[in-house]
Parts: sequence; C-alpha cells; structure tokens
Amino acid sequence: MPAQPTVNTEAPISNFNNCHVGIIRRLNTLGELPALLEPAARARKIAEDSLDFFREAIFEHHLEEERELFPAVMASAQPGEELQRVKAMAQRLTDEHRAIEKLWKSLEKGLKQVAKGHSTELDVSDLNRLVAEYQAHAHYEETEFLPLSEQILGRNSNHMAALGLSLHMRHVKQVPGYI
Repeated sequence: MPAQPTVNTEAPISNFNNCHVGIIRRLNTLGELPALLEPAARARKIAEDSLDFFREAIFEHHLEEERELFPAVMASAQPGEELQRVKAMAQRLTDEHRAIEKLWKSLEKGLKQVAKGHSTELDVSDLNRLVAEYQAHAHYEETEFLPLSEQILGRNSNHMAALGLSLHMRHVKQVPGYI
C-alpha cells in the first residue's frame, strides 16, 4: 500500500499545491481512450467478419474446387504429360487448402476471443503466415492452374458447360418439395 503523504498543518494551502499534477496526468491518459476505442472496435469487427467469411466462403470455395473444378479438368485433360501436370497441380492446391485450413483452425480460437473483445492475444506470426500463404496460393492458382484449366476445358464447350451447370446447381437453394 502506498505511503500516505504527510500533511502540513502549519500551512494548509501548501497541501493543495501541485496535487492536481497527478490528477491531470491520469485524466490526460484517460483522454487517450477515445482514440483507442475505434481501433479496438475495428479489430473486433475484422475478427468477427473473418470468422464468418472463412467458414462460409473460403472453406466452401476449397470444397467446390476439389469436388467440381479439379475433377472436371482432370477428366478433360489429354492423357499423358498434360494429365500428370494437372494432377500434380491439383494435388499441390489441395495440399495448400489443407495447410491453410489447419493454420486457420489454430487461429480461430484466438480470433473468437478478439471478436468478443475478450483478448488481444493472437499468434501474429501465424496470422501473417496465413495471409502470406493464401496470397501465394491464390497467385499460383490464378496464374498457373486456372489458365491451364480454361485451355483444357475450352477445347470442348460441353465440358465447360457441364462445369458451369454443376457449379450453378451447387449454388441453387434447394426447395423442399412434395413427393
């Protein structure tokens, strides 16, 4: 417990001299709070939005590629070297999906805490790694795999149409019907 300041009973006004210095210092610190609330609210919002986005968009995107795109391109690739190249690329992308998802899962608990405003403890190196790995993954897919996929599927308009229909059907909301 801090020691009590001594009181000068001979000159009581001197007891008030400079006593506001500590109060003003604390109030100045308190005055910094509004500037900190906005970034904290933004951090919570980013964490919350990212939790929803990863589950609803990214995981679904990976599934769609693995169930629809990769098999369609492999089925249309010419046997031999082209097919082997497509299989290797699809395997690389699938492996990257699993690595990114695993990294995400390691961050998810911390992000949930940040989203609730309960914590600022987050593995920043893993978060930076997730961002960098996904950027590299997307770059490879966009510059290497997708152009090759378009070339392969573009040879036969039926193959491209079949992929389009398959993707469309995955995104159509199922309406319960009577039997």
